Amino acid sequence: MSIESDWREFRARLAVMSVYQRFEQLVTFALSLLLVVVIVAAMWNLFLRVMLGLVIEGSLDPTDHQVFQSVFGAIFTVMIALEFKRSIVVSVENRDTVFHVRTVILVSLLALLRKFIILDLEKTDAATIAALGFVTVALGLIYWLIRGQDAARRLGGNAGPGG
Repeated sequence: MSIESDWREFRARLAVMSVYQRFEQLVTFALSLLLVVVIVAAMWNLFLRVMLGLVIEGSLDPTDHQVFQSVFGAIFTVMIALEFKRSIVVSVENRDTVFHVRTVILVSLLALLRKFIILDLEKTDAATIAALGFVTVALGLIYWLIRGQDAARRLGGNAGPGG
């Protein structure tokens, strides 16, 4: 599709929306633009860190555990921002006005995965690690339940949590 036809389709959809739906579309568009700025800034920061530290200066040792944690933490930050951006785009494309809880849970799990990667086990107490583990299991259970409800809705029946 061309930009012109996309713009016409957007204007046609906007014409039949309520004031609040238009407001939601405006907020979604603004969030999308802000996330693009965050993603570009995070990518630039990651590029500079890797290129300057690893390639040019040679001071970034990829075998060093702290360097590994730092670089992969930055990569996961970009991935989390991209997933947020994708969920906004999908919501707009599907003409949904509400973000799906399933997407929020998945992004939360990505953020927890990032936390586990950058976690310094020598400086973190057992209670914090246990709490993070508990939250991970709880979010996994919630995701499993939501996925089961979505599957039941698609089948038109009551398929239970396991889908």
